Amino acid sequence: MPKPGRRKDDLEEGLLSGARKLPRSFVTKRTRWWKMLGALVIVVLCGILVSTEGRASAFTPITPVFPIPESEQLNWGQYSPYFPLAKYRAPPEGCVIDQVNILQRHGARFPTSGATAGIVAALAKLQAVPSYEDPALQFLKTFKYDLGTNDLVPYGAEQSFDAGQLAFTRYSKLISEDNVPFVRADSSERVRVSAVNWTAGFVAANGNRFIPDPVLVLSSSGNDTLEDTCPNAPPADPQDDAWINTFAPPITAKLNAGAPGANLTNIDVYSLISLCPFETVAKQVKSDFCTLFESFPQAFPGFAYVGDLDKFYGAAYGNPLGRVQGVGWVNELLARLTDAPVRDHTQTNRTLDGDPRTFPLRRTLYADFSHDNQIASILAALGLFRQPRPLDPARPDPRRTFRASALVPFSGRVAVERLRCAAERRVRVLVQDVLQPLEFCGGDAHGMCTLDAFVESQAYARHDGEGDFERCFANRTVEA
Repeated sequence: MPKPGRRKDDLEEGLLSGARKLPRSFVTKRTRWWKMLGALVIVVLCGILVSTEGRASAFTPITPVFPIPESEQLNWGQYSPYFPLAKYRAPPEGCVIDQVNILQRHGARFPTSGATAGIVAALAKLQAVPSYEDPALQFLKTFKYDLGTNDLVPYGAEQSFDAGQLAFTRYSKLISEDNVPFVRADSSERVRVSAVNWTAGFVAANGNRFIPDPVLVLSSSGNDTLEDTCPNAPPADPQDDAWINTFAPPITAKLNAGAPGANLTNIDVYSLISLCPFETVAKQVKSDFCTLFESFPQAFPGFAYVGDLDKFYGAAYGNPLGRVQGVGWVNELLARLTDAPVRDHTQTNRTLDGDPRTFPLRRTLYADFSHDNQIASILAALGLFRQPRPLDPARPDPRRTFRASALVPFSGRVAVERLRCAAERRVRVLVQDVLQPLEFCGGDAHGMCTLDAFVESQAYARHDGEGDFERCFANRTVEA
């Protein structure tokens, strides 16, 4: 086990780096954030350490609550912040959890560099017009775009810290000095830092008694089950664009009428709508772009459906090479659940997975940190959220269960729990705390199926994607 002092440095580095690369206009806020969070960590840790008999005090979230109804935040698609979509259900009487595998997305972030380019281009068109005919656009006269790119925002750091606190609170009976969480992360900085933030929250919640091993970082330049690995997988652009060009035209027309000469396109409108969630999570106040687009009833439901299509056709069931990208992680999950070596010939790193120091078995809590696309692939590889028919790029089905906000929100999480019920081992899966039915392995009224049935149901993964992984690299050189 690493020395607590060394881990404390790592924890603080992770927490504070969630607020890095904020633009100059945020310098004051950034400084406040560093001081506030540094003080907060000290207060939280000290408060726990002096609690009665050294026991951890109650879990107190530090993530702020936005003054925006959760039903509206769910229309932000994959940019929705995490919140539980159901009340956590304890195991039924006679069953005890003896292992949990957590798969979590990184916390809230700034737009990616690609999304930033679209946002900046759309804003430039709007702000270049000499005058606005629509009073709702007047705020643009003084608006300055000042978001960073790619990195976590402070809110995202707080999300992961809270997730770590919750993990210890919920699964504390699984933890001991000899059995601490094993944590892995993709090498993307926002993912790695989210894992460290989670660890900080976990340590804070347990009073600095149980300190996880240092985060194992999987390099995305090689075999990595926490990053999508299929260069031949087609993008979801055709489906995304088809829907944007279906729902956005009335909005585009009205904005162009209110800003003569802007000549916005439907894609520009999508980029502008995205400023609502991005600014809100970055500045922790409701963005003016939320208010602007609330006057268009179809704006946010339409925006959310773009995210649904993007994950369905880009990473999941709608992509012929979507599910296979989750196969490696599923096979690692099966190894952990069965306490047996990994059997996989897809994107697992066989050097790491073959070493008990970097892929230990018989741990009680595992936490892996990844991206939204990869988690969507893993959910599909498992057989979760399968739809009766493909999502229609022209007409959303209101009954669909495949929704990006419900599957992969910022800091969204999947928990695969192994339980012992009398002499039988069982499995259940929760996604944002919603218990999944597991009909593919005979799930009962409690959402559980036997471990044997669950393993048997994962034939696609156990058979290495049934040839799909090789199609990912047809006419390419596979990196060892």
